[in-house]
Amino acid sequence: MERPVRVLIAKVGLDGHDRGAKVIASFLRDAGMEVVYTGLRQTPEKVVNAALQEDVDAIGVSILSGAHMTVFPKLLGLMKEKGMNDVLLTGGGIIPDKDMETLRNLGVGELFAPGAETSKIVNYIEEWVSQNRSF
Repeated sequence: MERPVRVLIAKVGLDGHDRGAKVIASFLRDAGMEVVYTGLRQTPEKVVNAALQEDVDAIGVSILSGAHMTVFPKLLGLMKEKGMNDVLLTGGGIIPDKDMETLRNLGVGELFAPGAETSKIVNYIEEWVSQNRSF
């Protein structure tokens, strides 16, 4: 029996701007995905533990604080520790192109800048999950 794609949307650290995260969560829900939003000021540990508890297919991190080069590698490390090798880590926000490339080389999925077409985000998550997860 096929189930909807499950996505956890997270705001990590002191970044208190969550409008973008809520907009993306709404679009993902409208596309038929199950979405869990963790709320503001989460730690990487709380995000990964919530993703495990919710059995998500993808974690989407919205980050505007400039801490992306710390947050994403920390999340990846925790995900590897927990055996979450088949869960997508993606996200978006204010991330320079050079840093996006570096993070992708570390294993982070596609990262989206402000103004990205929501249909591209939805399609990317759906395609990644269909190719990398089995349920």
